[in-house]
Amino acid sequence: MRVLPKFLLFFSFILGQGFPIPKIDYSPRSYVCYKTPAPILLDGKMNDPFWEKVDWSESFVDIEGDLKPLPFYDTKVKMLWDENYFYFGAKMEDPHVWATLTERDAVIFKDNDFEIFLDPDGDTHHYYELEVNALETEWDLLLLKPYRDQAKVAVDSWDIPGLITKVHVDGTINDPSDIDKGWSVEIAIPWKALEECAPNFHPQEGEQWKINFSRVHWNTKIQNGQYIKTKLPEYNWVWSPQGIIAMHYPEMWGLVQFTETMVGEELVKFQTNELDQIKWSLRQLYYRERSYFESQGHFTTSLKKLEFNETPVAGVPWPPQLSLTPSGWEAFIKMDRQKVFIRRDGKVWFE
Repeated sequence: MRVLPKFLLFFSFILGQGFPIPKIDYSPRSYVCYKTPAPILLDGKMNDPFWEKVDWSESFVDIEGDLKPLPFYDTKVKMLWDENYFYFGAKMEDPHVWATLTERDAVIFKDNDFEIFLDPDGDTHHYYELEVNALETEWDLLLLKPYRDQAKVAVDSWDIPGLITKVHVDGTINDPSDIDKGWSVEIAIPWKALEECAPNFHPQEGEQWKINFSRVHWNTKIQNGQYIKTKLPEYNWVWSPQGIIAMHYPEMWGLVQFTETMVGEELVKFQTNELDQIKWSLRQLYYRERSYFESQGHFTTSLKKLEFNETPVAGVPWPPQLSLTPSGWEAFIKMDRQKVFIRRDGKVWFE
């Protein structure tokens, strides 16, 4: 979890202003999450037979995507689910596994870590973050909004009831005298713990969630038999690239599709998400309104002033209906019999 304001100077601007936007094409990664007929045995090693029946994700890339080189250590994840839990398994290549933090809800990304981000309904508000280090120390948060939309939005005191986290180190932790292979983590999050933000107790057939994963990796040197972090910024390696050094742009996360099909039975195809494309089109309006406000001190209903007359995504109905409101602005696009909305604070929804 990185607080956005410290990054403001590092990004390209739209309309000549300072609101940071992703600098890559929108192409979220996708994954089909199969069901298991029985609970997964968790020990951190990912040797339960059900894991063997499901594919790994693509290898992680830099958080900025193809704007930066590929990571020099490999990271991959798998996902499964059953009636009670959402399961995650990750393997991280690392010749020197270390960790220092042992207190729950410490700022875990100050160590090397693995992070999960979940936005069940894809509205970019009310989402979850979980960070784990190689000592199995956890930090879980409930985010009411991204930091860009409101300063104090993280409920740090929130804990995931029933959370199970197991770490396995393939080597020796905190021992610079040898070379390790890496570490792996298995995590089970109860569906019941996600009821604040999830639309259903557990996902329905074909339901898609916005999800991403991050691995924070710090450069270190060995000094007096200990690992010492260098002063260089940490690496941020992710499953679905953000195009910006900020994980709290939920619109850029990947899409995970759930299926009732039991793992190993038959192949389920990922379905194109038309609603996600409409949300992305409206997100372009949000970016431009934010930049226009920073420049002019007010919002506008003029797409001409926003320099935004062309359809951002082929096939999406355009232009949107845009109006000013007491709190700022609101816009919607009609999709069949529904309307898809976005407003000043970036929340998207349909009705």
